[in-house]
Amino acid sequence: MIKRKKTKKIRVGNIYIGGNAPITVQTMVKTDAHDVKVVVRQIKESEAAGADITRMNVLDMESVKNFSKIKKQIKIPIVADIHFNYLWAMEAIKQGVDKLRINPGNIGGIDKVKKIVSLAKEREVPLRIGINAGSLEKDLLEKYGGHPAPEAMVESAARNIKILEDLDYDQIVVSLKASDIQLTIQAYQLFSQKYDYPLHLGVTEAGPGKAGIIKSSIGISSLLLKGIGDTLRVSLSADPTEEIKTGKEILKFLGLKKGPILISCPTCSRTQYNMLALAEKIENFLETIDSSIKVAVMGCVVNGPGEAREADVGIAGGKKTGALFVKGKIIKTIAEKEMFNELVLMIKKIIEKKEKD
Repeated sequence: MIKRKKTKKIRVGNIYIGGNAPITVQTMVKTDAHDVKVVVRQIKESEAAGADITRMNVLDMESVKNFSKIKKQIKIPIVADIHFNYLWAMEAIKQGVDKLRINPGNIGGIDKVKKIVSLAKEREVPLRIGINAGSLEKDLLEKYGGHPAPEAMVESAARNIKILEDLDYDQIVVSLKASDIQLTIQAYQLFSQKYDYPLHLGVTEAGPGKAGIIKSSIGISSLLLKGIGDTLRVSLSADPTEEIKTGKEILKFLGLKKGPILISCPTCSRTQYNMLALAEKIENFLETIDSSIKVAVMGCVVNGPGEAREADVGIAGGKKTGALFVKGKIIKTIAEKEMFNELVLMIKKIIEKKEKD
């Protein structure tokens, strides 16, 4: 069991980040912020994939004023991503956003920050300080040898935090992202030792497809295993739903989120049925349920039921046949063409029994 570090609990819309709240999964709008219809459609797709929070980058005042229209049509909290322009930040709060992603140090002076904080307090809107290794202050880069260092990232965060704390504001979430996995991990660890503000995890600019998923999984999981992290975003050059699915899988496999888990062997020459096709069909089916159940699809009966004994239910194939087993005990033998239907039927029975118990 992973023991999470206790952090400050921050309310974001109708959910919480930090404290004893479940770890949330975030994504970002990746379409034209001026087109409300398209933005809403993409957010609803993210909601269907299991997103807890979404975020939209602000391009101009016109896009800021779309937040109220968007919020009326979505269920999850939305964050406004603001850089440099305090007027956009003020208007975003007035439009009803649930959180701001903003760095006080680059907003143009303390007077402007005071106005943002005053309105944020009034509307109970938290702020996320987003530190990125690629945009650190020049003096910090020089101080730490001319290149991003975890100490430089934490010091940058500390500067921004102090600005807000001096204004008696502590509704703060922090991220310290880099495209380098080790730098990311070191920065979050160092920050976690000094502060109790909730942390938004992520490896920035992770890349497309498999490479991005692998980089993000390594970085985010390494921190979660140490009990560090309260919310996360898997930053992929891909559709938002892929980010959400990956984030949920990370949490699920670490035991930090409920959901089905599929166990399957890599296959070998003993496999005498189309195991890969069955595994793919079962994987797709399991995406439609949210119950905690372990399902196994194994290539043969030589070691299938034994190796997958921890599974609630599974199939171990033979020659055009398969053995259906529950907790390692073979229940019956079925023809290959019936494997999917029989396995799905048993999955549903087990889930129904668990819910009754």
